[in-house]
Amino acid sequence: MENRIVTKRIYQAPVTLVWKAWTDPELVKKWWGPDKFSCHHATIDFREGGVSVVSMKAPAEFGGKEWFNHWEYRKIVPLERIEFDQSFCDKEGKKIRPAEAGMPPDFPAIVFTVVTFKDLGNGKTETTVIQHADMGQMTRNAKMGMEQSLGKMDRLFNN
Repeated sequence: MENRIVTKRIYQAPVTLVWKAWTDPELVKKWWGPDKFSCHHATIDFREGGVSVVSMKAPAEFGGKEWFNHWEYRKIVPLERIEFDQSFCDKEGKKIRPAEAGMPPDFPAIVFTVVTFKDLGNGKTETTVIQHADMGQMTRNAKMGMEQSLGKMDRLFNN
């Protein structure tokens, strides 16, 4: 299996706005989660050592389940780079094992994630998200989910 998933996107938006989409809870709620999924909960403590808790709720036709993610920030370089550990958690932010969230046994407990932002000029920004982990049998779904989430972010800038 792959040891990392790389997802890139170029946005017709300045780096300051793309950065804000990762740091402002109201904006995170508008794009986090794959197509048809929604984010009803986003508590953002955006600082090194801080923890954010974000949700991803499936639509009724997919069972309506809501999952919560714990993002613990390792390193933040303003407008350039965000490094964080991503784990499953409960609504209060207490980490849980992936199996408790319904994931298969080969899903990692921690996914080290790096998001980089590159100002391309003319109001364009390239964002690269690298998820450093072997997602096992969920690799395809994880990659598709991030691609769709970033696609929702793109629509956020173009509406």
